[in-house]
Amino acid sequence: MARHTQDKELEQYRRLMEPPEHFEDGFTWKTVIGAVFLGMLIMPGSMYLSLVVGPEANMDSAARWVTIILFAEVARRSFKELKMQEIYIFYYMAGLAMASPFQGLLWNQYLVQSDYANAMGVAQEIPAWWAPSADVIRAQGHTFFTKAWLGPIMLIIVGLLVSRLDQYGFGYVLYRITNDVEELPFPMAPVAAAGITALAETKVNSERWRWRCFSLGSILGLSFGVFYIAIPAISGALLDKPIQPLPIPWVDFTPAVSKFLPAAPMNISFNLLWFFQGMVLPFWAVIGGAFGVVFTLFLNPVLYHRGVLSHWDPQMDVINTLYSNNVDFYLSFSLGLTLAITTVSVAKIFTPAIRSWRIRRGNLMQSGSLPGERPESAWKRLFINDPRRGDFSIFIALGIYAFSNAFWIGLSCWLIEGFPWHFFVAYALVLTPLLSYATAKLEGLCGQALSIPYIKEATYILSGYKGVKIWFAPVPIPNYGVATVNFRVLELTGTKIVSQIKTQLVTVPIIIIASIVFSQLLWKMADVPSAAYPYAQKMWDLNAKNLCLTYSSTMEGGSMFMEALRLKYVLTGLGAGVVSFTVLSCLGLPTLLVFGMVRGLGQSTPSGVALELIGALVGRFYFRRRYGDQWMKYTPILLAGFSCGMGLIGMVSVAFTILNKMMAPLIF
Repeated sequence: MARHTQDKELEQYRRLMEPPEHFEDGFTWKTVIGAVFLGMLIMPGSMYLSLVVGPEANMDSAARWVTIILFAEVARRSFKELKMQEIYIFYYMAGLAMASPFQGLLWNQYLVQSDYANAMGVAQEIPAWWAPSADVIRAQGHTFFTKAWLGPIMLIIVGLLVSRLDQYGFGYVLYRITNDVEELPFPMAPVAAAGITALAETKVNSERWRWRCFSLGSILGLSFGVFYIAIPAISGALLDKPIQPLPIPWVDFTPAVSKFLPAAPMNISFNLLWFFQGMVLPFWAVIGGAFGVVFTLFLNPVLYHRGVLSHWDPQMDVINTLYSNNVDFYLSFSLGLTLAITTVSVAKIFTPAIRSWRIRRGNLMQSGSLPGERPESAWKRLFINDPRRGDFSIFIALGIYAFSNAFWIGLSCWLIEGFPWHFFVAYALVLTPLLSYATAKLEGLCGQALSIPYIKEATYILSGYKGVKIWFAPVPIPNYGVATVNFRVLELTGTKIVSQIKTQLVTVPIIIIASIVFSQLLWKMADVPSAAYPYAQKMWDLNAKNLCLTYSSTMEGGSMFMEALRLKYVLTGLGAGVVSFTVLSCLGLPTLLVFGMVRGLGQSTPSGVALELIGALVGRFYFRRRYGDQWMKYTPILLAGFSCGMGLIGMVSVAFTILNKMMAPLIF
């Protein structure tokens, strides 16, 4: 009975949303205009906000909403409508634009010039094909348009092109296996596909509430963005020091509370985006995360008095407190917690996977097949291409996979003397396929991905290479299993695969040009980081320290990373995570609360947790009681509208700042 119920449940998920009978090419001239719109308007605002406010102001969601709703409204007023396939392409295209690797050029120039990277001996070993030396950068000024930057830019361009091609490699093979042969349900794909098709339903009167929610969120985002983004940005362009009505990105209370909470990082953010995120995120996950942060604040003083957090000093601010605590304890403890979360997740995920295997085995035995044997007709589907979807041969996909891995390994051997290519060949032939198939299987059954912590760090350390250059090698360590969900969503929306290929051919060149141009403009406007970019000024120093700590693991001589990595603290984190999950689960508490608390036990700061918690409480106990379950449909749209409003203010601010910087030489 249990087997029948489980099999029926999988079938229900599989039939939750059926692919349409007719597949179409979603790439049209509308999407070409959308690509230009994203590259020239949305992308610069996103880059600017990531430096000013931080990653929580990421405009990925906002870009998708703005692009789709804008073109849907234009089409509706032209007595036309967007096809479902066009909607998907807009959605996919916005994701490409927001994930531009060229934004890393600004980080590259900072890390090379970082005082800490120089003190650790990392900056001196950074290869010229990743970034020019600090002396060269200072001599040439704030510009990427020099011969010294040609190598890093070309490397990024080549990497972007090959990575786009690689999407149709092993990930596509796994999609054909799990979707066509094994017919796994992919429970999260129908949810994503249904959301995509609902974005342009503004033509239906019953769905006009989406537009009203989005408009309300946009007005709130615009209003808040004036104080949080526009005033600091515009005043920074006109005055020596920007005016900040609200502190960006937070207020640091660490020195003030150090007398009664030693070694406890304490900061508060006033970004209302956290409030709206709190209303959108699962309630018990927010509660668990807040509880974990509070527990950590009281754990740190105990660790300090016991001599564990020995490097902390009462004069340290929140950034230095985080770093010193990371070296003393939290690097190891967080690794243990991550292993605990992975262990618990895998245990929970593999339960339905084992049940599914038993069901199939039982069915095969009843049909007279040997245990573990699949009907021959099922495997034939792997080699039969569906012309409606625009399928191509899996042998072409395997060829793409072989080419991409051979290209990256060969390029790394050419760039780095003594590169351990044997190790990475074995990795590409054995470990990558195994991990990717496991992830594809779990995505297909449970909608969750398999994540192994610190796999990149472990790979580089175990390779035996000595030096820093390997950390900058263009050798990706991908997990192709995640791509299977994207292909399933593509199928459910009735979009041909060729649509994605055409979109990338148009979008990628726009991304390349826009990213380089706007990175150059942002750097010309002010030093990155500097007071003009508050988030980068405060957080990039911490990021550089943590990265240099990791890079030291392969350096000759002593390694701070290996000294900071203590097995007893790793086991403590692992035990604390597993025990916490077990105890709280036995008490019957919600699973999301358990995972939220375990994650919160890692080192973190109050920062936006306070506003996030307020948002969760207000949404749960006021708005949800007033609007019922419909409120859960409102919140994602309100958040998208709010982030869109802030994004529009960011774009206006960066446009004003760029114009001011360009006109200043003409005026004076």
